[in-house]
Amino acid sequence: MNLLNFDRMKTGRMFYALAAVVSILFSNCTPMKTEKNSLNLLVGTYTLGESQGIYRISFDPETGRLSDSVLVAPTENPSYLALSADGKSVYSVNENEEGLVTAFRWNESGKLDQTSQLSTNGAYPCYIDAANGWVSVANYGSGNVVFYQTNDAGDLLDNPVIRQHEGKGPDSARQEGPHAHYAAFDNQAKWNYAVDLGIDAIKAYGINENGEIGEGITALQLDGGEGPRHLAFIPEKKLAFVVNELSSTVVSMAWDTDNGTFVPIQRISTLPAGFEGTSYCADVHASADGKFLYVSNRGHDSIAIFSIAENGNLSLVGTESVRGKWPRNFTLSPDNQFLLVANQHTHNVTVFAIDPATGLLSYTGNEISIDSPVCLKFY
Repeated sequence: MNLLNFDRMKTGRMFYALAAVVSILFSNCTPMKTEKNSLNLLVGTYTLGESQGIYRISFDPETGRLSDSVLVAPTENPSYLALSADGKSVYSVNENEEGLVTAFRWNESGKLDQTSQLSTNGAYPCYIDAANGWVSVANYGSGNVVFYQTNDAGDLLDNPVIRQHEGKGPDSARQEGPHAHYAAFDNQAKWNYAVDLGIDAIKAYGINENGEIGEGITALQLDGGEGPRHLAFIPEKKLAFVVNELSSTVVSMAWDTDNGTFVPIQRISTLPAGFEGTSYCADVHASADGKFLYVSNRGHDSIAIFSIAENGNLSLVGTESVRGKWPRNFTLSPDNQFLLVANQHTHNVTVFAIDPATGLLSYTGNEISIDSPVCLKFY
């Protein structure tokens, strides 16, 4: 071997060694950005087809481009996801008849390691949230809400607090019993709100100074057959919004943060006038500035866009096709410039630009294929 080639080999080895050291020193197990100008998006899926669990996608907040779909956690039917406050832990329901809840922690390779898994003490869990050392799960099939404490490492502790709902609604096909569809903490973690599609009610569970979960109150009883599903809040205005799956409506509400209750302000359809097909609402989110509300329509396959008046009244601005079928969960980008939709039946995630003045959406042309996406979470 001549000296020139030997020097090149030494230089190459030194370069790769230095790169490895730099990679280790600057690695972060919970990065917000995967590369320059790129954000991380977690995707929960149903694993009935090609999907194998939880995926990570890169999102460019300047162009709205999606790329680099990577499986980060093989797990069964992770249909809803939640993040710990420090971003180091990810929690997932496993939506099966024998429901499970799973905790994951990021590892140095950017994947998720399972750290604990427990029964949800119910059937078909479909929603999960985390706050202040608690994780809450809504079991749709059995109509109960379950609370778990977590340790300092984010692991689930096997001492669940279970709150069972009772009753039924007028729709014999969908409301033969309670069906908890949402259980999430408010912005102060003072209340956990459980929305029950089967009994047309929103329950509120208080968390006292000792961190104990209360027995619960009825925060709002809706009209029979509405089928409430999810909530959205504007804490600064003390407003909340419940989307009703069965009636394709959304109800704006005044929110009493002290006693945990709601007072209805307005009920409005999420569908355009003249629509006669079958459609079911799924998700609801408010813009960060509190000016607009968005709702997904499955069947009409659209996002309904509402302007929000200071008194909580809603006006339908328009509807935008999701460029797919059966839009389940959707999310707004951290800067509120884009709205991303998980289209379950067409196996794609689509991206829309948000007009900050009107709230209207415009399709960017950006999308990515992923099997049965149903939950989107930026981290």
